[in-house]
Amino acid sequence: MLSETTFRRIYRIGSWYDLIVTWPLATPITLAMLWATMGGIHTQFGLAPLPTLDTYAVLFANMAGTVVLIWIVLRIRWDDLRLARYDAVGRFAFSTWMIVALSNGGSPILYGFLAFEVTFGVLQALPYRRDA
Repeated sequence: MLSETTFRRIYRIGSWYDLIVTWPLATPITLAMLWATMGGIHTQFGLAPLPTLDTYAVLFANMAGTVVLIWIVLRIRWDDLRLARYDAVGRFAFSTWMIVALSNGGSPILYGFLAFEVTFGVLQALPYRRDA
Protein backbone atom coordinates (compact mmCIF):
# COMPACT_ATOMS: atom_id res chain seq x y z
CA MET A 1 0.00 0.00 0.00
CA LEU A 2 1.31 3.42 -0.93
CA SER A 3 1.45 6.36 1.41
CA GLU A 4 -0.72 9.33 0.45
CA THR A 5 2.43 11.38 -0.16
CA THR A 6 3.86 8.80 -2.56
CA PHE A 7 0.51 8.36 -4.30
CA ARG A 8 0.18 12.13 -4.72
CA ARG A 9 3.72 12.35 -6.13
CA ILE A 10 2.99 9.60 -8.67
CA TYR A 11 -0.25 11.31 -9.65
CA ARG A 12 1.51 14.66 -10.17
CA ILE A 13 4.32 13.08 -12.19
CA GLY A 14 1.70 11.37 -14.36
CA SER A 15 -0.11 14.66 -14.89
CA TRP A 16 3.07 16.47 -15.95
CA TYR A 17 4.04 13.56 -18.22
CA ASP A 18 0.61 13.84 -19.87
CA LEU A 19 1.07 17.58 -20.36
CA ILE A 20 4.45 17.12 -22.06
CA VAL A 21 3.18 14.35 -24.33
CA THR A 22 -0.24 15.81 -25.17
CA TRP A 23 0.26 19.52 -25.80
CA PRO A 24 1.53 19.02 -29.38
CA LEU A 25 -1.82 17.47 -30.33
CA ALA A 26 -3.81 20.59 -29.45
CA THR A 27 -3.07 22.75 -32.50
CA PRO A 28 -2.60 22.04 -36.21
CA ILE A 29 0.89 23.61 -36.19
CA THR A 30 2.23 21.67 -33.21
CA LEU A 31 0.63 18.46 -34.49
CA ALA A 32 2.37 18.93 -37.86
CA MET A 33 5.70 19.44 -36.08
CA LEU A 34 5.15 16.33 -33.94
CA TRP A 35 4.12 14.26 -36.97
CA ALA A 36 7.22 15.38 -38.90
CA THR A 37 9.44 14.49 -35.93
CA MET A 38 7.85 11.06 -35.59
CA GLY A 39 8.21 10.57 -39.35
CA GLY A 40 11.91 11.35 -39.03
CA ILE A 41 12.26 8.80 -36.24
CA HIS A 42 10.53 6.25 -38.43
CA THR A 43 12.97 6.95 -41.26
CA GLN A 44 16.00 6.69 -38.95
CA PHE A 45 14.90 3.29 -37.70
CA GLY A 46 13.84 1.95 -41.09
CA LEU A 47 10.17 1.80 -40.17
CA ALA A 48 7.33 2.28 -42.63
CA PRO A 49 6.57 5.93 -43.37
CA LEU A 50 3.74 7.50 -41.42
CA PRO A 51 0.59 8.23 -43.40
CA THR A 52 -0.22 11.79 -44.33
CA LEU A 53 -2.62 13.42 -41.89
CA ASP A 54 -5.81 14.45 -43.64
CA THR A 55 -8.18 17.19 -42.50
CA TYR A 56 -10.25 14.86 -40.33
CA ALA A 57 -7.25 13.27 -38.62
CA VAL A 58 -5.97 16.75 -37.72
CA LEU A 59 -9.41 17.83 -36.53
CA PHE A 60 -9.91 14.82 -34.25
CA ALA A 61 -6.33 14.94 -32.93
CA ASN A 62 -6.75 18.65 -32.13
CA MET A 63 -10.11 18.13 -30.44
CA ALA A 64 -8.85 15.18 -28.39
CA GLY A 65 -5.66 17.03 -27.51
CA THR A 66 -7.62 20.06 -26.35
CA VAL A 67 -9.98 18.02 -24.17
CA VAL A 68 -7.10 16.06 -22.64
CA LEU A 69 -5.19 19.29 -21.94
CA ILE A 70 -8.20 20.68 -20.09
CA TRP A 71 -8.36 17.45 -18.03
CA ILE A 72 -4.62 17.71 -17.29
CA VAL A 73 -4.85 21.32 -16.14
CA LEU A 74 -7.82 20.41 -13.94
CA ARG A 75 -5.82 17.58 -12.33
CA ILE A 76 -2.76 19.76 -11.77
CA ARG A 77 -4.72 22.74 -10.38
CA TRP A 78 -7.08 20.80 -8.09
CA ASP A 79 -4.62 18.10 -7.03
CA ASP A 80 -7.60 16.01 -5.89
CA LEU A 81 -6.64 12.36 -5.44
CA ARG A 82 -10.14 11.23 -6.34
CA LEU A 83 -9.39 12.37 -9.88
CA ALA A 84 -6.48 9.91 -9.98
CA ARG A 85 -8.97 7.03 -9.97
CA TYR A 86 -10.86 8.48 -12.95
CA ASP A 87 -7.57 9.12 -14.69
CA ALA A 88 -6.57 5.48 -14.16
CA VAL A 89 -9.73 4.38 -15.98
CA GLY A 90 -8.88 6.76 -18.82
CA ARG A 91 -5.34 5.37 -18.99
CA PHE A 92 -6.69 1.84 -19.28
CA ALA A 93 -9.02 2.95 -22.08
CA PHE A 94 -6.17 4.72 -23.90
CA SER A 95 -4.02 1.60 -23.44
CA THR A 96 -6.75 -0.49 -25.03
CA TRP A 97 -6.90 1.82 -28.06
CA MET A 98 -3.11 1.67 -28.40
CA ILE A 99 -3.21 -2.13 -28.33
CA VAL A 100 -5.90 -2.08 -31.02
CA ALA A 101 -3.75 0.27 -33.13
CA LEU A 102 -0.67 -1.91 -32.63
CA SER A 103 -2.59 -5.05 -33.60
CA ASN A 104 -3.64 -3.26 -36.80
CA GLY A 105 -0.13 -2.26 -37.85
CA GLY A 106 0.34 0.89 -35.76
CA SER A 107 3.80 2.33 -35.25
CA PRO A 108 6.05 0.45 -32.81
CA ILE A 109 6.65 3.84 -31.18
CA LEU A 110 3.29 3.25 -29.51
CA TYR A 111 4.88 0.59 -27.28
CA GLY A 112 6.73 3.34 -25.40
CA PHE A 113 3.56 5.34 -24.81
CA LEU A 114 1.68 2.15 -23.90
CA ALA A 115 4.26 1.31 -21.23
CA PHE A 116 3.76 4.70 -19.57
CA GLU A 117 -0.05 4.50 -19.77
CA VAL A 118 -0.20 1.03 -18.24
CA THR A 119 2.37 1.92 -15.55
CA PHE A 120 0.62 5.12 -14.46
CA GLY A 121 -2.78 3.41 -14.74
CA VAL A 122 -1.74 0.59 -12.41
CA LEU A 123 -0.01 2.96 -9.96
CA GLN A 124 -3.04 5.28 -9.86
CA ALA A 125 -5.34 2.30 -9.22
CA LEU A 126 -3.35 1.09 -6.19
CA PRO A 127 -4.69 1.63 -2.70
CA TYR A 128 -3.05 4.23 -0.51
CA ARG A 129 -3.22 5.07 3.15
CA ARG A 130 -3.89 8.59 4.36
CA ASP A 131 -0.92 10.33 5.93
CA ALA A 132 -1.33 11.09 9.61
